[in-house]
Amino acid sequence: MSTGPQTIAPIVPSTGMGLYVHVPFCKARCPYCDFNTYQRMEDLIGPYLEAVTTEIGLWGRVLRRPAVNTVFFGGGTPSYLPEGHIDRVLEAVRGAFHVRRDAEITVEANPDDLDQAQYGGLLSQGVNRLSIGAQSLDDGLLALLGRRHGSAQAIEAFQGAQAAGFTNINLDLMYGLPGQSLAQWQDTLKRVVSLSPSHFSLYCLTLEEGTPLHRRVREGRLPEPDGDLAADMYHHAREVLAEAGYHHYEISNWAKALKNTSLEARHNIGYWRNLPYLGVGPGAHSRLGDYRFWDVSSPARYIAKVKRWEEANPQPLGALNGEVLRGVPPVGGREHIGPRLACSETMFLGLRLLDGLDLAEASAGAGADLEARYRPEIDDLIGLGLLERQDGRLRLAASAYLIANQVFTRFVG
Repeated sequence: MSTGPQTIAPIVPSTGMGLYVHVPFCKARCPYCDFNTYQRMEDLIGPYLEAVTTEIGLWGRVLRRPAVNTVFFGGGTPSYLPEGHIDRVLEAVRGAFHVRRDAEITVEANPDDLDQAQYGGLLSQGVNRLSIGAQSLDDGLLALLGRRHGSAQAIEAFQGAQAAGFTNINLDLMYGLPGQSLAQWQDTLKRVVSLSPSHFSLYCLTLEEGTPLHRRVREGRLPEPDGDLAADMYHHAREVLAEAGYHHYEISNWAKALKNTSLEARHNIGYWRNLPYLGVGPGAHSRLGDYRFWDVSSPARYIAKVKRWEEANPQPLGALNGEVLRGVPPVGGREHIGPRLACSETMFLGLRLLDGLDLAEASAGAGADLEARYRPEIDDLIGLGLLERQDGRLRLAASAYLIANQVFTRFVG
């Protein structure tokens, strides 16, 4: 006997999701980069814009217009897009999803791509956070990294964004570079701290297999990065940024501590808390429901496959599963996230946040008692001094920050 109309459970919870927009184009590809980026493909920028706005609209339809808490334009080089393109993407986002009034909207930018008028344009379009890839304030190291800007341009870019009205600006910096001295790192830190940005992301260089920089080191044309020196650089950064009033909230991230204001990267915190997010654009990854999936990497193939999906006229979904994802042409691959993997990811992603995990809350989200599941690993790591437990929270000990992967691997499998 019928009990009345059935309510379809939403794929995206009412708490909303993050949205990542991948821009795969660069004017020049940096020799250390292994992201899904391309140069000399300017002829595809226009078709890409049509495809990505179409994909956004289609996902909005099939997911039944869910709430979006954060939007992040990454790349590649989003700031390399012609003027007005980001505005068009944001217009599509607002038409397809319920973008919360307080949504964090971030655009990654190279220091030499934006001028004063463009900063004002981004602000007027609703962009409220800028992430500038400064990487270093040493011109020799910037040349080694293949960056298009110099140290003066990096400072001018920050000051220009600030003058235009941006109050939430992240600076990306890299350390542990081939031939980089502690004195060079100290000088860069001193100069960037004097600028007083709201946020810092500091990344130790990883030599990715197949990149030009990796080949130069392997062939002996550049010295091997010094791991011990990189550790000294990290510890120096922790000291300097703490003295300057920055809160170290994630292994590689610091936010200015202001009363009643959170300047932490909300979009990235969603990743670390294993919350749902949708990725659009070539190679973009998503995590919705019990699945992780990703779009095809090639911009040309991506454009063609979005067109095929549009022609199929997809309708709102009642569920998201492998069969459904096989019928989404832009999706190039997928992975089912079973209970074991969900627990594992909840642990090692959550432990990246230095405040750690509330085990009861994390267990509710993962659908399993994480304390019971991982009791031997937790007890062993506490005994080794790598984890700490306090007031129901589990967190990395400060001594483990530089060897966090050795902790995380204990929760894999």
